[in-house]
This record gives sequence, C-alpha cells and structure tokens, in this order.
Amino acid sequence: MGQQDDVANKQKAIQNRQDQIDGSMQKAKSDDDGAVQTGVKQPETPMPGQHLAKPGIEAQMELKPKFMAEGYKGSGKLEGMSAIVTGGDSGIGRAVAVLFAREGADVAVMYLNEHEDAEETKRCIEAEGRRCITISGDVKDAAFCNEAVGKVVAEFGRLDVLVNNAAFQEHANSLLDITEERLDETFRTNIYGYFHMARAALPHLKRGAAIINTGSVTGLQGSKRLLDYSATKGAIHAFTKSLASSLIEQGIRVNAVAPGPVWTPLNPADQTPEQLKEFGAATDYKRPAQPEELSPAYVFLASPVCSGYITGIVLPITGSVG
Repeated sequence: MGQQDDVANKQKAIQNRQDQIDGSMQKAKSDDDGAVQTGVKQPETPMPGQHLAKPGIEAQMELKPKFMAEGYKGSGKLEGMSAIVTGGDSGIGRAVAVLFAREGADVAVMYLNEHEDAEETKRCIEAEGRRCITISGDVKDAAFCNEAVGKVVAEFGRLDVLVNNAAFQEHANSLLDITEERLDETFRTNIYGYFHMARAALPHLKRGAAIINTGSVTGLQGSKRLLDYSATKGAIHAFTKSLASSLIEQGIRVNAVAPGPVWTPLNPADQTPEQLKEFGAATDYKRPAQPEELSPAYVFLASPVCSGYITGIVLPITGSVG
C-alpha cells in the first residue's frame, strides 16, 4: 500500500498547489472585474441611459463617442486619394473620415440631415490638412447617389475609395411588429443604398480602388430584436463577396467590416434608456467599442499598400472571441 499512498499524497499536493493558484486568481479577478482594456482606456458599462430622436445626433449624446484616435499616426497610406463615406457625419463614419484624412485623402461626407454633426466632421477633416465636402441626401434615392458621386469627382478630380456606411436600425420585439413601411425603410437604406452608391461610383473607380461596406455582427449571428436589420447586414456580407468576385479582374477590391456593439448615435436612437445602460456588456470585452477602435481597420482595407492582396472578406471586430 505504500506506493499507492505515495501516489495519493502526490495527487493531493498537486491539488493543493492548484487550489492556492485558484484562490489567488479569484482574488485578482474580484479586484479587477471591469471591462477589458487593451490600450487607451475606453468608457465602460453602464453607459448613459439616453434616448435620442432619429436619425440620432452625435452632438446631443451625453457621452460623446471617441473618434479622434489620438495615438494613431498617419504615414501617407492614402496620400493623394479621394474617398466618399456615407453616414460620415457621426459614429463609425466620422472616425473613418478623420483617419482617411490623416492618411492623406480628401473626403466627401454624405449624410441625411444631421447638419451640425456633418459640419463638425468637416472641421476635423480640414484640421488634418485635407479637403472636405459635405453632401446631404438620401441613399435610398439612386438619382441622388449618382448626383453626389458626380459632385465628388468634379470637386476632387478622382474617386479611389467608397465606404458604404449609412444605416437605419429600429428594434422590434416580434416579426409581427415589422410593418411593410419599416421593412422598406430598412432594406432600401441598408442594402439598396449600398447598391446605388457602388453602381454610381464604379465608372470612376480605377485599378487599385477599394469599396468597403459596413456589415455587422448581427449579419453573422442574427439578432432576435433586429430581424430586418440583421437580414440587411447578412445581405451586405453576401453583396460584398459577390461584388469582390465581379470586380477582381478590374483590380478593384471589395471588403466589409462587421462591427459588434459600437457607441454611436445609432443605438441611443433605437434602444430604451434601460437597455442602453448595458450596451456592450454581453461581449467578452464587457463594453462597447468606440468608433476610433474600428477606423484603423477601414484604413487597412482602403490602402492597397496594406491590403492589396485582400478582397471579398468580412472582417469581424466584435469585442468577443471568434
């Protein structure tokens, strides 16, 4: 029995050491049980419980989204280029527009009617030393999209990057709550608008140009309260891959970014104040992203220096593993 006792004692010793490690880890976890921070400290849940009228004005948000990415240093990745960003007045679009300018691009900001936000984005772009024009209108209207692209090319002399980012989102507790009017608004904004803009831009895009579509984690995983919105985002992902295949021989790359929860006007203009307080808490990071945490990915996909061998991907930036 001596040998068996020795084995049992060895196993107990291993167990005791692991118990001590577990106890230390539990104490460390209780001491630091907040959200995950991997760089610049970002706001954590609970978020302000605020409800905005649509389309959502960033200037009216109690906690302003962080978009300047002050630690990001430009290096001319988009030098001499021209870009269009739809929904560029606020949120992800604003952050992308600012970093594009920092990398050397002139930027056209397209938006619905959030004039105050658009002017602030323009001010930030011009502060980066680049030109900016703002164009107000509805991407559901194909004629407007054609006219807007024409204005950009006339102003900047070229078009190199299109970012399709404008979106409409409104939650529903049941499929029965989604009227034809709501369904039409969501699909015509989120997917028709992307088609309209890509079709209008295509005659002006040359080899080396890029189209970047904003998808969503809801298009990858679905969302029970965003049935129509999730369906459009899934369609955007399919559109991205299909258009990439269609344009590859022309040397035009098409990719998408699929964000998780991001602190932008889109969400306080949709969710209730109580729901908003826990926005992003269900991610592995236990917090929402700030727009400045996504915008470098758009630079990466826009620049042929960085991603010249990449097309047809949907890049998840979700704050969770996998």
